[in-house]
Amino acid sequence: MYDFLIVGSGLYGSTCAYELSKLGKKVLVLEKKDHIGGNIYTENVEGIQVHRYGAHIFHTNDQGIWDYVNQFATFNRYTNSPVAFYKGRAYNLPFNMNTFNQLWGTITPEQARDKIDEQRNKLGNKKPDNLEEQAISLVGEEIYTTLIKGYTEKQWGRSATELPASIIKRLPVRFTYDNNYFNDRFQGIPIGGYTQIAEKMLANSEVRCGVDYLGDKENFDALAKKVIYTGPIDRFFDYCYGKLEYRSLRFETETLAQENFQGNAVINYTEREVPYTRIIEHKHFDYIDTDKTVITREYPSEWQEGMEPYYPVNDEKNNSLYRRYRELSKQQEKTYFGGRLAEYKYYDMHQVIASALSDLKKIIH
Repeated sequence: MYDFLIVGSGLYGSTCAYELSKLGKKVLVLEKKDHIGGNIYTENVEGIQVHRYGAHIFHTNDQGIWDYVNQFATFNRYTNSPVAFYKGRAYNLPFNMNTFNQLWGTITPEQARDKIDEQRNKLGNKKPDNLEEQAISLVGEEIYTTLIKGYTEKQWGRSATELPASIIKRLPVRFTYDNNYFNDRFQGIPIGGYTQIAEKMLANSEVRCGVDYLGDKENFDALAKKVIYTGPIDRFFDYCYGKLEYRSLRFETETLAQENFQGNAVINYTEREVPYTRIIEHKHFDYIDTDKTVITREYPSEWQEGMEPYYPVNDEKNNSLYRRYRELSKQQEKTYFGGRLAEYKYYDMHQVIASALSDLKKIIH
C-alpha cells in the first residue's frame, strides 16, 4: 500500500516524509505520541508558544540548512542569552567578560585570564581523571564550583568526580563582553512555533498518531516496501542485549497571572540543592506582550522504561552496547535506522535535518 513507512514524526522522520513525498512516494507516518513533531512540538497557551519538551532554539552555520528550514516558517532573530542563578546572584552565560566581572570584578581580558590561570594551575600537570578535574583544568575552581558543579551533578544524577572527564572536552570561554550563547551565523525561533514545520513537512503523507509501531510490527511492516525507524534502537530489538541508558526530564509547567516572571527565556539554577536545573519562560522566546506568562521547571531524572529518553549516556559501556545493536540493524533488509534515538546520539536540530537529507541519498536507490 505504501512505498515507505516512517516510524516517528520528529524532525528526522518529518524531513524524510517531506523529501519522499516530493518524489511522489506514498508515505505512511506512525507516531506514538498523540501529536506530531516529536520533541520540537509547541502549542499555543494564552497566546504563548509553549515548548512542551524543553527549549528549542534553532542555530546553524550551514546556509543550506538555514534556507531549508525557512521554507516552512518565518524565524525571528532570537539570541540565546541564558542566565545562571547561584546563591541569590545572577551570572551571564556562556562564560565571558560579563561573567568574570560578576565573579571577580575583573575588567580586562588580561585580568580575567590571570585569574583563571591562577585557579587552574592548582592542579599542576596532573592529567584530569574525572569531570571535576577536567572542568577545573579548563576554567578554574571558582567558575566550576559556581556554575558547573551543581548543574552537572543534577543533570547526570551523580557526583562530578564519578563522571568521566570526556563529558567536558571543552568549555566555551570568551574574553569578550558577549552573552550570545551560540557562535553560529544563523539563529532564531519560528514565529508561531515549531509544530507548523512538522505540519507542512507531513502535509502530503498519511499520519497516524497514538500508534505504537512495535506493538504490531509485523502487520505494519507488511504495509510498506521500506521502513524508516527513528525510535530507540534497543527497543526495536526487544532489548536483546540489554537496555541503553538515558537521562530523562520531568516538566512542571504552570500559567501565571502576571506579565513577566523572571525577565529571561532561560535561567539555570546551578546549586545542587535546587531540585530543578532551569526555568523556561516561554514568552521571551517570541518577545510577545501578554498579560499572562507560562513557565516550565525542568527536573532531570534517571530514565526508566515508559519515560521519554532525552540524553544518551555515551560512556564506553553504553557505546559498546549500541555498537552491538547497530550491527544487528545492518542485517535488516527493508528497515533503515536514523535520528537521535535510533543512532543513540545527541543531535541539535540542524544536525538532525542534515543527517536525514544525507541518509535519504542512501535510502533512495
